[in-house]
Order: sequence, then C-alpha cells, then structure tokens
Amino acid sequence: MDRSFYLFLLCLLCGTVFANIIEVTNMTLTGQNSGNGTTQIQFDLGWENSWRISVGPANYDAAWVFAKYRVNNGAWRHCTLNTGGSSAPGGVVISVEDNLGAFIHRSADGSGDVDWQDLQLQWNYGADGVSDADIVDVQVFATEMVYVPQAAFSLGSVFSDRDTLSNEFYRVAIPSQPYPVTSEAAITVGTSSGNLYYPEDIGGAGDRLGPIPAAFPKGYGAFYCMKYEVSQDQWVAFFNTLSDAAKVTNDITAPGTGGKGSDNEGARNGISWGDAGNAVTTLPNVAMNYVSNARVLAFLDWAGLRPMTELEFEKACRGTAAPVAGEFAWGTAAIATQEYVLVNSGTATEHLSNPAEGVGNATYDQTSDGSGPNRVGIHAASAVNQTREESGGSYYGIMELSGNVYERAISVGNPAGRAFAGSHGDGTLASSGVHDVLDWPSTDTGFSYRGAGFYNRVEYLRVADRRDGATVSNGGNNRIGFRGVRTAN
Repeated sequence: MDRSFYLFLLCLLCGTVFANIIEVTNMTLTGQNSGNGTTQIQFDLGWENSWRISVGPANYDAAWVFAKYRVNNGAWRHCTLNTGGSSAPGGVVISVEDNLGAFIHRSADGSGDVDWQDLQLQWNYGADGVSDADIVDVQVFATEMVYVPQAAFSLGSVFSDRDTLSNEFYRVAIPSQPYPVTSEAAITVGTSSGNLYYPEDIGGAGDRLGPIPAAFPKGYGAFYCMKYEVSQDQWVAFFNTLSDAAKVTNDITAPGTGGKGSDNEGARNGISWGDAGNAVTTLPNVAMNYVSNARVLAFLDWAGLRPMTELEFEKACRGTAAPVAGEFAWGTAAIATQEYVLVNSGTATEHLSNPAEGVGNATYDQTSDGSGPNRVGIHAASAVNQTREESGGSYYGIMELSGNVYERAISVGNPAGRAFAGSHGDGTLASSGVHDVLDWPSTDTGFSYRGAGFYNRVEYLRVADRRDGATVSNGGNNRIGFRGVRTAN
C-alpha cells in the first residue's frame, strides 16, 4: 500500500447496549490496486440479538454499511463501492446496492449476537477522483435494518374499530372493510365500491383524492426498515461530516431555525454546536427530535436511504396478519398504563425498572414523565419476557413504531406526497446542505405523522390511526423523530 494513502479510524453509529448495539471496529485499508484504483475497506462488525428465520415473518435483520472519505483534510464525500470485490467469512452475505452501501446479514437461519471479522468492501477510489498521492481519511457507518419481505397485507382496521380511530384507511364496501394491498399497482381512491378511502374525522386526513400512482411505494414490495428510530449519536455523526454551509442549514440549535433553538438540553435532546467544528450530544442513545422535514430528508439522502410511506408504516407494524381492533404496533390492544421508572437515565444502559408484563410497552403520556423520548430500543432491553408484546416490537421485529417519537412518513393525502416515487438518496447533498432527490417533497407538504410520541394520548399510538395523516408541519417538534428505509433489490 502506498505510504501516503492513510486510514484514520473514524467509525460509528448506533453504539448502545442491551438490544441495539452495533459496532464497527478494527478498520484498515488493505489490498490497494493502483492499476484499478481500488482498495479494500476492511473491518469487523457486530451487533446483538441478530436473527434470520424462514417461518412466520420469514425475515432477518441486517446492517446497512456505507463509507465516507476526505482528501487532504477537505470535505467529506461518499465512497463509491464496487458491486464485486467484497469479502466475508462463511455464513455472511454482503450485498452492495447502487455502489452506495451494503447490506450485511446472515446467510442461514439463526439467532443471537454476531461478531464477524475481516469483512471487506471494495472502494473504487479512482472513480471518486482520489489519487495514490492523496492523504485520505475514511469513516465507516453502520445502522441496523430489518428486512420486510414482499407480501400482501391490509390497511386500516376492522369495521367495529371505527369509533376508536380517526381518518383511517378502509375499503369501500358494505360494511366497510380493511383495504387489501396485493401489488404495487396504482390504487384508486374514492367512494366507489372496492376503492381505498378514508374519512376526515378531524383535520389532517388529506384530500381523499388519487390515484396513488404505481411508482409510490405501497408496502407490498420488499424493503428494509431501520430497526430503531434515528438516535442523537447518528445525527451528530451525520452533521459532523457536513461542510460549514451545510452545518448551518442543518443546525437545530440556532434560535429561529425551527429546531431546538438552544445548545441547552431540552426535551431530552442534548445536542450542542458552537457554530464551528463538531457537534456533540450528552444523550447519544436517545431518539432524535427537534428535527425538521428538510433536515430529515438531508440525513436520508446522505445515508443512501429514503423516507418510508404511510402504507409501508402499516405493513411494518402489522405485517401479513389480519387487522386487530385497537391494535398497536405489537399486534394487540393491550398497553401499559403505569408511569415508567428510568434506571441509568441518559446512559447507554438506560432501561426501565418497571416494564409492564403481559401487555405492550410504549413511551406515551401515561407511561412517560413528559420530559422527552427514551433511548432507542429501551423496551426490548427492559422487557421481563422477550415477547413481541412486552418488547413493543412489530410483526417483523421493528422497535418503537408505537410511541417514543412520531414516525415521519410520506402521505397519500396530497399531491406532494403522491408524487413520491421511492428514489433513494445518493449519499451527496446540495452545497447548501439540503437533499437533491427530485421526487422527494421540497416543502413541508407531503408528510404523514404516525405512531405518536412520548407526550401523546393512547389513541394516537394505534397502527391505523391517521389523526396526522396529511398534516402540514415544519416537523421541528420535540415529539417527532424519524427512521429510514430502502427498497430491497
């Protein structure tokens, strides 16, 4: 390897314990081929409670791994990864997607912690304009994802559940029924029999127009979804790779910019930035909040992901199971009601001393002290019995889709949302620090807010509830968070 071609060990994302630790360690560059302009990015990767199963949900978890580089201490840029040239030990699959990143997961059924050594991704540094004489820094980022397989599912809920929901989807029939999604074909919206429709019980339902185009991701097709809501350490890692101008655009701490407006801790957001250098947070494992729609889309573009749609949200929650009256993301209508007591508050081991047993656990107005969200993955970490219900997990094992912070999704309730065609981010932002994906919303119209947050009443947490199905908001609220998805190839 050329002596002037260096690697600095600058890796992370998602470092927490109990149910949601993921670590990238022992990074190095090796096997440089100057003639081809390639080098291997080698690292070890591990996380807890991994699985792959061929029955039931028939899915698995995975890591989405990508890399950023900078030359001679310049701007951070996204590494171009070759689709060939990866290397992994037996039992591990590496699938490079669009030269942007790779899904890494088990090749066969199994469960438990994983700790894989000497994984390699091939970086085409020549394609990125890097020469052998450059001094290079590389960061590798990893986040846990869950594979949601292609399958038909239902939107909405049962007819008897109508009085407990607002603005929910249904199939026009006598009586009204859940709407079956059986393909990615366009969906007709209207009052004719067989169509998808939704009431407007309260504001925020949407325009009840259509069609929902074929290109709009409906949840039938397979996709990967982040296992947890984006945490503050993930946000800081993103922010610290941005240019000075892009940092100003994505700063949540400056007054009057639609974010937290302060470097002080507020609503359990501990991020601070001194208007130069790197941002830090005192609560790295807590779910990210106070982040506007535009800033969310910037993060997802940077990471090579995309926003989920509100149809995918319901699929991620209930899977292929029939709707249950009053259900939350864990598939039943039973939910904890006592206020939780936090242990090791603010640390990587934050958990609950008194999780409910035999019912679903979620952070909302009856269980939270109202101070802010909890660390991501807290309910799986705290559950007395590792059941879907007590851990608050979805049909596919995705955590906290009900409660903690709102899930931000693309709405079918207005033209800006329906124009979304499911394009992925390309790892690169506009110079100002905003996303540049053409079919993503360019204003605050086009979003849906689902699953509710730490300060909401119980009815907001239900899977089918659309009280904010097409609400127009700048999204800089302390109860609103987000996670990313990616269409599976």
